[in-house]
Amino acid sequence: MAKNTYDLSPEQRKELQEEIIYFFQEERDEELGIIGAETVLDFFLDVLGETIYNKALDDVKLWLTRMAENAESDYYALYKDVR
Repeated sequence: MAKNTYDLSPEQRKELQEEIIYFFQEERDEELGIIGAETVLDFFLDVLGETIYNKALDDVKLWLTRMAENAESDYYALYKDVR
């Protein structure tokens, strides 16, 4: 497994690790320490990171396409009726 290349700030990593620890405690009734949470975080970033990133790009492309379509219809709505 390759090391992930996602630049998370130390604060982001800490927050995500805390969420993982909380999840394991609440959902699985398991104690998970900081090292375990970091391992889980790295695993999911490595395995799912690119898929989630690509999905986000697809969502942005769809949003931009809709915005462009709206801009085009707004543009033509400005046309004056010329006789």
